[in-house]
Amino acid sequence: MQLPARLTMREARATSAALAKGLAAAARGSRLAIDATALQELDTAALAVLLQAQRDAQACGVALVVEGTPPQLRRIAALYGVEALLGLAQPGSGA
Repeated sequence: MQLPARLTMREARATSAALAKGLAAAARGSRLAIDATALQELDTAALAVLLQAQRDAQACGVALVVEGTPPQLRRIAALYGVEALLGLAQPGSGA
């Protein structure tokens, strides 16, 4: 699954629905990767979408992994203290 180039409040609902659809199709015990490399413009809605996807994945028994996270997403996640919840902690950061 790939995140769009822009993920703000305006795109949050559609992106969340697309992620939920991908999770519904994933088999219990599988791993689902979310590719964030295209993400260029974001706000805190991106965190809300990813946190909801993480909760949904746990409920479905799917391991959700966010890959290619841009620095801005890492900074916002660190500011809110949720980088470890999303698996975004930098190696060697102690998180």
